[in-house]
Amino acid sequence: MPDRRAAPEGRLRLHSRFPSSFLSTPRNIVVYVPPGYDASTDRYPVFYLQDGQNLFDPATAFLGQDWRADVTADDLIVRGVIEPLLLVGVYNTGVRRISEYTPTRDARMRKGGKGDRYAQMLARELKPFIDAKYRTRRGAVDTGVGGSSLGGLVSLQAGLLYPRVFGKLAVMSPSVWWDQRSILDIVRRFRSAARPRIWLDTGTEEGETTEDNARVLRDVFEERGWHEGADLFYREFEGAGHNEAAWGARFGEILPCLFGKLGAHS
Repeated sequence: MPDRRAAPEGRLRLHSRFPSSFLSTPRNIVVYVPPGYDASTDRYPVFYLQDGQNLFDPATAFLGQDWRADVTADDLIVRGVIEPLLLVGVYNTGVRRISEYTPTRDARMRKGGKGDRYAQMLARELKPFIDAKYRTRRGAVDTGVGGSSLGGLVSLQAGLLYPRVFGKLAVMSPSVWWDQRSILDIVRRFRSAARPRIWLDTGTEEGETTEDNARVLRDVFEERGWHEGADLFYREFEGAGHNEAAWGARFGEILPCLFGKLGAHS
């Protein structure tokens, strides 16, 4: 791993209290821009990531453990492994996180089911805002969405609802268990001719159920026509738990898979 160095001043840009007509609570948005962005006229791919407070700063991250996403992206860009890109971190809203990040309402838990509204916010409000404020490549082939745990679940839902907006998905340790695995039926109903490129993963120390659920989700993707090694990339990380450190540690493999120079436009 590269040494810890925060992105130089001005390359992490905070947009406070971003409002939405689809959701009741404003949220902060933090944007990482790559080295050389301000001196360039180029346009860049964009990767939208959930739980944005965990990406760059231990002061805002859960239990003080951030993903070091800026450090990892800088290192891969400088070494020529990935194309320069923008990372857009969407802060969660605390107590509303569960409802916003889930695709269905769980009758037993008496909450959930606003994932479709959250996806609308990403596709119809946040993406146009970022496209207007920054020099972006706007097509689905250059636009990714991702997250971990419930964030992975809602990222998958967003990609399935808006496959012509989000062409790359990072589904990390997804909470497939939610509402009796309702996400599986959503995948089975997917009919779009536009098929996002998907990274799906889990750790072997997240619990047997989590690992089994990830494998079932992989199998359902394959039933619906995704192909391992072509547009589906499934990984199990030995010894990895369900935590920010584990997700940050493999972010450096996700970026080349989705935004590597060889695969960026495949």
